[in-house]
Amino acid sequence: MKLLEGKNVIITGASRGIGSGIAKVFAEHGANIAFTYSSSEGPALELQEELIKKGARAKAYKSNAASFEASEQLVAQVLEDFGGIDVLINNAGITKDNLLMRMGEADFDTVIEINLKSVFNMTKAVQRTLLKQRNGAIINMSSVVGVKGNAGQANYAASKAGMIGFTKSVALELGSRNIRCNAIAPGFIETEMTDKLDDKVVQGWRDGIPLKRGGSPEDVANACLFLASDLSAYVTGQVLNVDGGMLT
Repeated sequence: MKLLEGKNVIITGASRGIGSGIAKVFAEHGANIAFTYSSSEGPALELQEELIKKGARAKAYKSNAASFEASEQLVAQVLEDFGGIDVLINNAGITKDNLLMRMGEADFDTVIEINLKSVFNMTKAVQRTLLKQRNGAIINMSSVVGVKGNAGQANYAASKAGMIGFTKSVALELGSRNIRCNAIAPGFIETEMTDKLDDKVVQGWRDGIPLKRGGSPEDVANACLFLASDLSAYVTGQVLNVDGGMLT
């Protein structure tokens, strides 16, 4: 059973990691995928080809989600190329970790712009289309750090916590038009980024998780699939932790 047959989906920051995992799972469930990347053109084009081989209509767009103008241009182009938008997944994000006493203003501002302002930009840009069709799903990729905080990540935690507040507000505003807005808070997800960490550090993370393993991009993608599909037709304004029990 394909849960997203014929649905047009935008995923920001999907050239690798969690975003790439979401795109692959969605393609297998019949979705058409428009996804963005900022600089990793090679991986983006490889993903585009892989999605097409899975039978999906797919296109990679180089776009800066932190730019309001670029976000509007992207949505207009996707509407022209795909003919509609049904699901938006705000996944683009970066980290610039440091203790507060060593964190520069630019490091704070950049993380807020890319992680949080991008969510406003993209949601604002797709809102008119979703309101007109009186249907749609928005999924914002937050983090367990946005729920509980983390030393050395004040900027990242602020951006992800802000995303949760934004999600709940949009759910209240758009619910009467059958537009749902939810957030996912991943825990320790093993991607290309975590592959660079010391094995002892990774094992320490795993040991502190009730399920005793890190999550995979597919674990997050499956939660996204639920929130994007009609299986969650009566779910909005929620934060779904995908963390192996880390916050239990």
